[in-house]
Order: sequence, then C-alpha cells, then structure tokens
Amino acid sequence: MNELGEQVAKMADRAPDRDGEIVATDRVVQSLIDAEDAGQRLDNYLFRQAKGVPKSHVYRIIRGGEVRINRRRVDADYRLQAGDLLRMPPLRVAQRAPIDPTVRNERAVALPIVHEDEDLLIIDKPAGVAVHGGSGIAFGVIEQLRQARPNARFLELAHRLDRETSGLLMVAKKRSALTRLHDDLREGRVRKRYRACVAGPWREQQRRVSAPLVKFLLPDGERRVRVATEADRSALEALTIFHRVETFESADGAFALLDVDLRTGRTHQIRVHLAHLGRPIVGDDKYGDFALNKRLARSSAGGPAFRRMFLHAAQLAIVHPRTQEAMRFESPLPDACERFLQRLRGGA
Repeated sequence: MNELGEQVAKMADRAPDRDGEIVATDRVVQSLIDAEDAGQRLDNYLFRQAKGVPKSHVYRIIRGGEVRINRRRVDADYRLQAGDLLRMPPLRVAQRAPIDPTVRNERAVALPIVHEDEDLLIIDKPAGVAVHGGSGIAFGVIEQLRQARPNARFLELAHRLDRETSGLLMVAKKRSALTRLHDDLREGRVRKRYRACVAGPWREQQRRVSAPLVKFLLPDGERRVRVATEADRSALEALTIFHRVETFESADGAFALLDVDLRTGRTHQIRVHLAHLGRPIVGDDKYGDFALNKRLARSSAGGPAFRRMFLHAAQLAIVHPRTQEAMRFESPLPDACERFLQRLRGGA
C-alpha cells in the first residue's frame, strides 16, 4: 500500500467530526507513480487508492486544481506515467461503520482457490454468491477477498459470473495482469466452457447460436437481456456453441446436459440464448420455466430437491498475463448438480 492508501486507512479509524459522517486529514500527501500503476486514469487511481472518499469530492478537488501531477493541474482523464509525482490535498473520507464480527462471519463463505501466483487468483465461486457488491448486495467475492487480505495492493475482478452461476473466476493481483487479461478476453484468447442442464429434448450433437443481444429494464428497474430485433440499434453480437453431453427422459420430463463454449461474454448470454431456443436452464429465476423450477425445488419420490441454477463455469484456458504460459483450469460439477443428474438418471 502506498503513502496515500496508508493515509486513508488511518483516517478511517479516527473519530468522526460533528456530523458523524466524514473525517478530515491535516496534511498534503505526495506519491510517486510506479510502472505498475502507469496507464491508469487519474480518477480511477484515486478511487482505488483512497477508498471511502466520495467520488464527488475526488472530482471536485481535481477540477479545483488541488490534485497536481508534477506540480501541474491535470484533468480527471489524465493517464498516469511511471515517475509522475502526485500531490494530494487533505482528504475527506466517509466514516466506516463498525463491523460486527458475527455478521461478518455469517456473510463470508468459503472461496476455494484453484490457482494463485503473484499476478492472479483463480477462484471456484459457489452458487448464490455475488462477485461484487451492488443492487442491494453489500458483500461479494471481491469485497471478501479485500477484507481477508487488507495488505493486498491490488485486487480486481478480471471478468464476472452471475450470482447463481458457480465455477471458475479470475481475479487480477496486478494492474498489468488485469490489462492483459482484459485484452485477451476482448480478442477471444480466453476460452471459457460451461456445463448447463436445460429443460426439453435436445437432438443436435452441436448447435451454434449467433443472436445479438440487447439490455433493457423492467418497470421496477431490474436489468434484463433479450435477443435483439432489427430495430435495436444498441444490440451486441453474441456467439455461443452448444455440445450435447447427455440427454434424459425422466419422471420430471425431458432434459439435456450441455457443454457450452462461450465465444463472447455478454451479460446473461448463455441464459438468454437457451431461453430463445425454448430450452431454458434448469433453476433459472429470470429466463427459466418458473413452474418447473418450483416443482424441482420440492423433494419428491423422484429425488432430492434442486434449488439453484444449473450453470457452472467448468473450464478456463488462458495465457498467463506475465509468463505467457498456456494454462488450463477445471472445476468439477458441484454436489447439488451431480445429485440432480442422478435424479434424472433414476438413481436417486
């Protein structure tokens, strides 16, 4: 942690001022930008280093010329360079509410680490855990990692998984690794394969779905995605390739286990493409067969209850962002998914 980050961490432990919401420092801080932080926008660098400082305040001191680079005023979009001397004025920081250790323990979950080196972490994320806070969720994977590793200088998600999707998740431990992984994701050099169980018969050995997607909002403000029409100018291209692994004819109906090759990484892409085909993912609470999901969530003579979405990030192939070594990771299906397959095979 650099001097700026250390200053802010100390500030968060001070007594609040009269309004009980913010505290203030009493000195200017100067930091030297190193090669690891070079290339970042100034505002993004300050948000990351000065956690707890309101964004509005950060922009205000930049516009007012209180933040200086090499003694010069700069704009918020200035790209930092190695060797830059950053001057920060006294900061105002949101006072942290005390955390009840019992509450912290309740919301923390096990995050199995598949791989770790000085550049990246590969996590095997459980279903039901958000990757980051937001939309009514205060504590996700990245917040838990930062809390567990308070001295880590840099921890950022390289990509995302839906809350109900389990499996392999990349976290960068250096900005250079994050930048390289983002480039590789954008250029299709990262291969991600999923396992999904869908409702309905599936006859093709392989099916390629190229259907552009567009985001929209429900009346209550919740985000959704649908296959675009010709009138949708904001549509994004999306390509998914499905491979049949196993099919089932069970007391609960016809189902298929699929291997999913995700070629583009659009929001809810696999879920929407499968719903578009009329083969929704089992347990999908946004695009699925809600009556079926409700029925499967109840224990019966046919087998144990199934109360999650059957979508799992099972394989990840990358080029290491620093060494350029080809790396491949795998995550087995969670126990709940394996038990559901046994139910469909009649082995419950």
